[in-house]
Amino acid sequence: MKFAVQRCCTTSVYLKQYETSTDAVLKALGVEFVDIREFNCCGYPLKNVNAKASLLASARNLSLAEREDLNILTFCNCCYGTLKHVNHTLKEEPEARKEANRSLEKEGLRYEGRTEIKHLFEVLFHDIGVKGLQQRLVKKFTGLKIATHYGCHILRPRKITQFDNPVAPTIFDKLVEITGASSIPWAEKLECCGSPMWGVSDELSLDLTEKKVADAKQSGADYLCCACAFCQLQFDRVQRILQSRRGKNHNLPSVLYTQLIGLGLGIDAEVLGITRNELDATGIMGFLS
Repeated sequence: MKFAVQRCCTTSVYLKQYETSTDAVLKALGVEFVDIREFNCCGYPLKNVNAKASLLASARNLSLAEREDLNILTFCNCCYGTLKHVNHTLKEEPEARKEANRSLEKEGLRYEGRTEIKHLFEVLFHDIGVKGLQQRLVKKFTGLKIATHYGCHILRPRKITQFDNPVAPTIFDKLVEITGASSIPWAEKLECCGSPMWGVSDELSLDLTEKKVADAKQSGADYLCCACAFCQLQFDRVQRILQSRRGKNHNLPSVLYTQLIGLGLGIDAEVLGITRNELDATGIMGFLS
């Protein structure tokens, strides 16, 4: 397997451990990946400002991957949702495709629709598979209870993403349980983490985060586990702000799935960036056996 990696703009600045842990896990699993230097932002931040510019940003990356005859792998839910949406639009709307190609032709590029977009979890679950992952684990967690948080863009709209059942998803939970940890049921599992409201209405954002963290803690979780970079920042950095502003300390750190399975694969905690998480998550290593 070989993929072109669509990296997230946010992770390179605020969540570098998502990049280093993902790279380390892919290498440990024998997945080949390349960084196409010409790749730009997927266009997600422009979506509600300039829809055409947003579409063209993703179309350009899709055409660059096509030029290399590669599918795209991304670990960012926003990049995943945006690329999937643009790919769908360009396939279904001939005029949008013609307009995009008129712009792409200036760089000698062309969108033909041959490239697939895969989330990291799809590669792990479908391409490598449960048995394949289990065979590569050198350590397993014992007694660890995880509250999985999928994030919005990986599940919806279902017709576009086609990732999992948006109202009763299981892929992430099964990936967690491969490591020996238990994925617990919790009422707030599929609710928004509050990240989209940060900077717009901080108090509402904090309300949503507090409600989710409190429910996960009350449901018995030892840790939250995220698929989405923005959600991880919300549960990590913003939970610290929640503690300082409101004095609410549920003491529920969040880890990235690549950090979780990375430990099971025997990858060094420093490489996985466990110590770079804002809320101390190093205690998770005490559940390894």
